[in-house]
Amino acid sequence: MAKILLVEDDISMGFLLVDFLESNGFDVKLYKDGKRGLEAFKKGRYDFCILDVMLPGMDGFTIAENIRAENKKVPIIFLTARSMKQDKIKGFQLGVDDYVTKPFDEDELLCRIQAILNRIQVQNEAPKEEITHFTIGKYQFDSANQNLESNDFAKRLTQKECEVLRMLCLSKNEIVKREEILINVWGENDYFHGRSLDVFIAKLRKYLKDDESVSIENVPKVGFVLNG
Repeated sequence: MAKILLVEDDISMGFLLVDFLESNGFDVKLYKDGKRGLEAFKKGRYDFCILDVMLPGMDGFTIAENIRAENKKVPIIFLTARSMKQDKIKGFQLGVDDYVTKPFDEDELLCRIQAILNRIQVQNEAPKEEITHFTIGKYQFDSANQNLESNDFAKRLTQKECEVLRMLCLSKNEIVKREEILINVWGENDYFHGRSLDVFIAKLRKYLKDDESVSIENVPKVGFVLNG
């Protein structure tokens, strides 16, 4: 269970985030001002930090700078109502991992947290061979070479087509959330990228249409399932 330090002065939002993150398996400690949040980090052991930028006592930038002086690796996400380019640049220069602008979708924040934790886990694991070959009904999918083929069909996929199909293959017969695909493939979860994802799903369905045992099922407002 990853332990999260949450520093947020909006108590209502703070409690909502604590409930949401704890319901998804995290241990969360909430502090409402910067100084107490930094003291808690120094005294405890945390696997992840979520910091509001505008805080009483000490702002998020100062907290992040102090955290980075002690720990270069612990992930940090900024939450802020400000979307100024200079603020984002300053945050990334301090070594922050991500920057989420309020208001935000809780599921998107969860996907960003999980993506960062998954990346760290992969970096810490011993190198292992990546899965690049998949069987989808009568089709063979080689993600390394972006190739999808069967006895009477061959198609070189674009990079994003390949990335979307690979995510579906890695969780075949299970739901892959829209937010997870969008953040991993496009880096953002917004309306326009969501429409792009729908176009890519339609293309993949077209490529796989000759095998009736294969389908990409849409789970409304949740995600997609590759069956076959």
